[in-house]
Amino acid sequence: MNNIDVLNTDKLLRDIKQCSLCSEALPLPPRPILQASEQSKILIAGQAPGAVTHEKYRPFDDKSGERLRQWLAIDEATFYSQDHIALMPMGFCYPGKGKSGDLPPIKACAQTWRKPLLSTLKHIELTILLGQYAINWHLAQPEYSNLKLKFSNITELVKQYERLLDANLIALPHPSPRNNIWLKKNPWFDEDVLPLLKYRVTSILNTA
Repeated sequence: MNNIDVLNTDKLLRDIKQCSLCSEALPLPPRPILQASEQSKILIAGQAPGAVTHEKYRPFDDKSGERLRQWLAIDEATFYSQDHIALMPMGFCYPGKGKSGDLPPIKACAQTWRKPLLSTLKHIELTILLGQYAINWHLAQPEYSNLKLKFSNITELVKQYERLLDANLIALPHPSPRNNIWLKKNPWFDEDVLPLLKYRVTSILNTA
């Protein structure tokens, strides 16, 4: 691990998928779930796999994934192509269930693996942030310090989509059906944000 910062993407992915660092804190045996390659163009940063994803061993293979792919205007084959899309949640293993949903991702996961792996992804042209843990971690990185974003909730941040896109970022509400009410209350998201997002994604992937 001393030379982790100089490892290539494939070696890091192999090491991550064998990781058992948090095994004592997990409700199920470690099963790191992610995808990436040195050629990945778009990074999707979420929270952590849920119980269903843990069993299927495939992220976003559900209604949330269907909606997310609609938002991006891409099909399953493109979504699950690691040369197109990197899927990197803040925690790679299912953290367990809490009182009001899944527990937060275990911090040691991002502390150990995230920066080394991101440093090997040289071709990322857009980072998509889903959820507070991905938002808080990524916006705290030095390369985004000049944005000086002010927001108290996800809605306020999503509304700054043009400013974020200028920095090759975008924050989205989670595509879960549980957010149907939010989407109905905020029609501007469908009318203003999604067309720009689809255009950016199409432009990136058409030049891949």
